[in-house]
Amino acid sequence: MSRPRIVVIGAGFAGLYALRRLERRIPRGVAELVLVAPNDYMLYAPLLPQVASGLLTPQSLAVSLHRLLHRTRMVPGSAIGVDTDARAVIVKKISEEITYEPYDRLILAPGSLTRVFDIPGLTEHGFGNKNLAEAVVLRDHVLAQLELANATQDPVEREERCRFLVVGGGYTGVETAASLRRLTEEAARRYPDLRPDISWHLVDIAPRLLPELGPRLGEESLDLLRSMGIEVKLEVTVREITENKVTLTDGRVLPCRTVIWTAGTSPSPLMDSLGAATDRGRLVVDSDLTVPGHREIFAIGDAAAVPDLSKDTEGATCPPTAQYAERQGRVAADNVIASLLHRPMRSFLHRDMGLVVDLGGRDAVARIPGYDLAGPPAFVVTRAYHLFTLPSAPARARVAANWLIRALTGGEVARLGFAHGKPSTFVDIEAAHYLGPQAVRQESARLLENAGV
Repeated sequence: MSRPRIVVIGAGFAGLYALRRLERRIPRGVAELVLVAPNDYMLYAPLLPQVASGLLTPQSLAVSLHRLLHRTRMVPGSAIGVDTDARAVIVKKISEEITYEPYDRLILAPGSLTRVFDIPGLTEHGFGNKNLAEAVVLRDHVLAQLELANATQDPVEREERCRFLVVGGGYTGVETAASLRRLTEEAARRYPDLRPDISWHLVDIAPRLLPELGPRLGEESLDLLRSMGIEVKLEVTVREITENKVTLTDGRVLPCRTVIWTAGTSPSPLMDSLGAATDRGRLVVDSDLTVPGHREIFAIGDAAAVPDLSKDTEGATCPPTAQYAERQGRVAADNVIASLLHRPMRSFLHRDMGLVVDLGGRDAVARIPGYDLAGPPAFVVTRAYHLFTLPSAPARARVAANWLIRALTGGEVARLGFAHGKPSTFVDIEAAHYLGPQAVRQESARLLENAGV
């Protein structure tokens, strides 16, 4: 009897913790473990705003998979379709080769993409902050705007280059605005004449900032942003973006060459390829994380609609956060093992442990069970939480060292030369290559036939 093959899609919090659990609990040689992911690292995304501001180096957040996984075969590429009949995953490797990976058990944890809307100019002129490349490009672009503004005598161009707009009042948007505001304050020491012209704006269509934190901490965050000089407008979003101006839905037209789009995420289009039920793009699963009608497939993380059993509300699903994804990964691994041994599987149950928001400097807010924190206590809790959550000792050491160096020596505001004046492509360029259910079956049949299966 051949060894069962367990394929995991995605190396975020959910996929990584599932594989680590599988490696620990399955004896060596009993099953084959396969990971399909485009990069050989797990990105610790909660601290990306600190990469954009230069507080952390990019490598600090790239947690090596080779260090953490020792018995898993890695396939460098993206899953673009799942043929549930043939039990095969269609993979587009980083070499552009299309291949397939058969499975006996499949864990889907492909994560999410930046959510975009049909706003004129958004994809051409917007910047994102969802991966390391975007964070580094964004930092270079912001610093370049100040250099170019200082080099021009045209007051109109100076105003355009000195205004920065962040769209999105969630975790990423608030932290990005606060972190980059502090970066431009540091850079302005070189260009004292620019200081009065530098302006930061944050807009969000929602009526409150950070609704996950509750009204009190949401207002605290709003006050902190405004005290930093960031103009915050709620129930407003972007109507149109051009190279040098932004039109808002309240009718204002702002001269601006930097629009940072952080207005949420959307589930990976991979989930549509199964032909199974979805909820706003997220694959519907039972409480044991299996896909109804496909008990050999498990879905977790941002792209799965996992029932939230901790709430009494009917139809409640777990939020797409790292703490939930990490724990779903462990439960999915346990249930995969249980299914192979024909044992009962357990339901996923987790109670929210809160949220931390680092606003740069020593400003932070945090909600932990029973407490709402702001100021120095929140700062300590936030930094401790990130160090505890980072999944490897070298990553923790690099992050702690970066923080210490910054505290002792101050920051650096030099560009790294990646931007070249062009916006980042924050819309996932692979999104157009995901296959629908019929295309998946056709591609799977072709690949299996070529392989003589």
